[in-house]
Amino acid sequence: MSGEQDWKALCAARKQRQLEQIPKEWTISLPPDNQRNVLDIPSTCGLLSPRELEITDTVNVDILLDKLRTAQWSSVEVTTAFYKRAIIAQQLTNCLTEIFIDRALARAKEVDDYLRTHGKPIGPLHGLPISLKDQFCIKGLETIMGYAGWIGRVADRDSVLVEILYECGAVPFVRTNVPQTLMWGETYNHVFGRTTNPYNRYMTCGGSSGGEGALVALHGSPLGVGTDIGGSVRIPSAFCGLYGLRPSYERLPYYGAVNAQEGQESISSVLGPMTNSLEGVRAFTKAIIDAKPWRKDPLCVRKEWSEREYALGDHGGQGARLCFAIMWDNGILKPHPPLRRAMEMTKKALEAAGHTGMITTPMLCARHCIGCLTDVLPRAEKIFAADDGLDLLKDCALSGEPLIQTMSPDTDSHEYALDEPMARTIVGERRHLTAYELWELHKEKRALRKSHLDHWEATAAKTGTGRPVDAIISPVAAYASCPHGCNSDCFYTAFCNFLNYTTSVFPVTFADKTLDGRVSPHQFYNKEDEAVYKLYDPELWHGMPVALQLIGRTHEEEGVIAMTEVVDKALKAAKTKA
Repeated sequence: MSGEQDWKALCAARKQRQLEQIPKEWTISLPPDNQRNVLDIPSTCGLLSPRELEITDTVNVDILLDKLRTAQWSSVEVTTAFYKRAIIAQQLTNCLTEIFIDRALARAKEVDDYLRTHGKPIGPLHGLPISLKDQFCIKGLETIMGYAGWIGRVADRDSVLVEILYECGAVPFVRTNVPQTLMWGETYNHVFGRTTNPYNRYMTCGGSSGGEGALVALHGSPLGVGTDIGGSVRIPSAFCGLYGLRPSYERLPYYGAVNAQEGQESISSVLGPMTNSLEGVRAFTKAIIDAKPWRKDPLCVRKEWSEREYALGDHGGQGARLCFAIMWDNGILKPHPPLRRAMEMTKKALEAAGHTGMITTPMLCARHCIGCLTDVLPRAEKIFAADDGLDLLKDCALSGEPLIQTMSPDTDSHEYALDEPMARTIVGERRHLTAYELWELHKEKRALRKSHLDHWEATAAKTGTGRPVDAIISPVAAYASCPHGCNSDCFYTAFCNFLNYTTSVFPVTFADKTLDGRVSPHQFYNKEDEAVYKLYDPELWHGMPVALQLIGRTHEEEGVIAMTEVVDKALKAAKTKA
């Protein structure tokens, strides 16, 4: 066979093996391809019993954990229910990679037997099925990570996260799809194909943790784990209407997970939870930190879970009036109307709850910081492209597959699909940096972090609380998802990775064609801003989830989770009153 035939045959054979792992009795009658919203299919397809629907529709992870640890529900029945729903999600959105039903159910039985024998749960995540992005190695299973050349690469040990999940009593049960290279805000590779958004399959689920986003949105998993180097937890969480957390570097254990550009530590990738409930974000993060991950991962920060920080001890304490800066616009891309409305809703809800939402220009109301932020983007791109694409091209060369240059579909592509800046950045537009040039970028990065820190601290004179701004609220992207091939920018999220700010995602509302009509053209910042403006169609976006992010300080996971709970509570109270 020719090289092209060889890698294509390799991918087709692996996809066929995945299909054979699905029990025939778990296949469903599929909706027509032109049915865009498939959220109701799990409850109407007839595969799930009323009991299984009750289990999988329980979005509050605390309730699931309570029923598991008190044996009201067994781990075997909970894992079976979520596995069946995950297989439904796979048939609807193509969100899975590894399917290992027998192994997961054997683990669930082991957990049930332990509770029955010892009268106590194994740990804080006892019996809970958890899905994992296709980076977290599980001994004896392939970790393909979207590369044809990685097919057949079987892990000889568990990643540290998986070790800790077992110790906490969890049941890893599926792994989820990613884009080739991981360096995309969408999800497509030659091995497993494209993952779609269950709210509208014409739209992207985001990336690179897009398989997790689609799966969790369809309640095919109660809690998934993604990774984030430029927005890869937050973008799919936002596009799929989920809660998520991007922790700071090395707060949670990454050791033993595979990665693109492994060894690149200028801007570190981090792992984070994606779930339908804030309770799930807190339960997962606390459980992993309480397991003392620094005893297994040498890079993990030795910082125990702080109840004082979770009680907002650095923000006036529980019940204190908080001050949030609102980033209406980042000076690079102006958000679509649904995002603007979501920010207005959030500001109004916070003020009704007694908090303050500062009306700001981009980033803490100072032109200085707009300059700071626009300085971040080119430096981040240079860091990601420091090897001139060698790492990514090397992994493609293992099979001879081409490097994917666009996420736009071959057929049915959107007229405003853009060439992704990341594709242009990674390959072909700059030379390999020397070590000295990279060191210079590190110096510039430190200076920018210091500049932004100083500016944040200086806001204490303007907040009225005696403290600097407690957190920043901003869009996750300029749009609430977008057609495949159109997710051209990740700067609303990537600057947090550059500055290493702990950041959460929370759903706010849904796009509404009657409330979110087109607005008159503004003075465009650049050609991409103009393209994003033209992209918006109120009819196409109608019904898509709209989420925002809450940006806190470095290694402030407990405080960010607690402040997100404050915002979420205010939004829910406002909706109740409406």
